[in-house]
Amino acid sequence: MSNEEAAAPQHITPNVLREWALPDPGAGKYGRGQVLVVGGAAHTPGAAMLSALAALRVGAGRLSLAVGSSVANHVAVAVPESGVVPLDEGEAGHVAVGAIEAVRESAAAADAVLVGPGLDEPDGARDLVAGIADAVGPDTLVVLDAFALGVAADVEERLRPLRGRLVLTPNSGEAERLLGRDCGDDDVADAREIAERYGAVVALSDVIAAPDGRAWVKGTGSGGLGTSGSGDVLSGVVVGLLARGAEPAQAVAWASYVHAAAGDRLAVQVGPLGYLASELLAEIPKVLVELGR
Repeated sequence: MSNEEAAAPQHITPNVLREWALPDPGAGKYGRGQVLVVGGAAHTPGAAMLSALAALRVGAGRLSLAVGSSVANHVAVAVPESGVVPLDEGEAGHVAVGAIEAVRESAAAADAVLVGPGLDEPDGARDLVAGIADAVGPDTLVVLDAFALGVAADVEERLRPLRGRLVLTPNSGEAERLLGRDCGDDDVADAREIAERYGAVVALSDVIAAPDGRAWVKGTGSGGLGTSGSGDVLSGVVVGLLARGAEPAQAVAWASYVHAAAGDRLAVQVGPLGYLASELLAEIPKVLVELGR
């Protein structure tokens, strides 16, 4: 790709996505992909649940949730569509160092794995992120979100085997941790720098960047998306589309638009502010139908 092409992000529109059509879904749950979501400490299991349900809403076929052992039974009842793996806990219900051992079998079988939603303590999170590359299969795609992004820079070398099949979805604070510096005024430049450094597709604010220099800008989405749990829904949409067979840049571009368009629908129905992240879930399949997928 030339420097000129790299300097011009493409705007994501419905027509762009229709020309970049998602793979046809498989006929059965295994054909539509297996997702593993790893997160959900004792005080924050809802984040992992939102991500998991979002993955199903975009058509992923089989779901496993790995959450803290003290809430695992409750999550199994609340999300009956999912298998649940209990994670060892330390003090105050934080996911413990060594919890990665419990998810090795599920991670090796998964088509796509999301790590981060609902994690709330650095040591356990860092251990999960450091071990995920060794736990997943050779073709498994991995998404890091939320607390996992806050510790990823600490274990950057351990993530190198995932280059080319890694997605990062940082907010501005997490982006600064990944960059090792303050963010600048140019989100495109910052996202491209993170993408190149980690060999990952990066979603930062309204920008998506790929390691090869390609970039896209999301052109929709209301301010109401800045609400608790909204990012967990976005990361769940990403991992669900990856499981269905989308390549990383495609999955993130589609997810960013679908998430934002779901927010636009709720801004009309509920109001520009005040709708809930959980309400996005029911809108996601409708947006996909509008896009012909």
